[in-house]
Amino acid sequence: MIAIGNPFNAEVMENSRPLKGRSLWVDARRRLFRNRAAMAGLIVLAVIALMAVFAPFLSAYSYDEINYDIVSCAPNWWPAGTGCNAGGTHWFGTDAVGRDLLVRVLYGARVSLAVGLVATLVSLLIGVLYGATAGFVGGRADNLMMRAVDILIPCPLSSLSSS
Repeated sequence: MIAIGNPFNAEVMENSRPLKGRSLWVDARRRLFRNRAAMAGLIVLAVIALMAVFAPFLSAYSYDEINYDIVSCAPNWWPAGTGCNAGGTHWFGTDAVGRDLLVRVLYGARVSLAVGLVATLVSLLIGVLYGATAGFVGGRADNLMMRAVDILIPCPLSSLSSS
């Protein structure tokens, strides 16, 4: 039982700071940074994305530059006996037309990243507008819209797009 006139309790109350709670974002970020596998994956994805963004600066070759002298050649680090060697400047070798494969892979990654970003932004826009409409209208329209979403969620997207 706490005595009201106890000076110790008053001193503790004056020196105490209010507790600050953690938000869900702070907690999620802390858990992410402590997960080593997730951080390794994040680093690998960041390196791939940076290589894709800076693809023109990472190689001396253009994605469409053709060199008929080194058609279908293996990279320099490939084991001997492959017939032809592309030299140390073509890290992934060359394709059947003599184009540098590393540059073509990096430019392909650029396209893939752009497609992923556009698809995410379109999905975000549709979802926000649909949810805002359902929330604004409310009532039966909201209930009907949410049931339509509940029906669409378990359907595979590939079966909806094929005709």
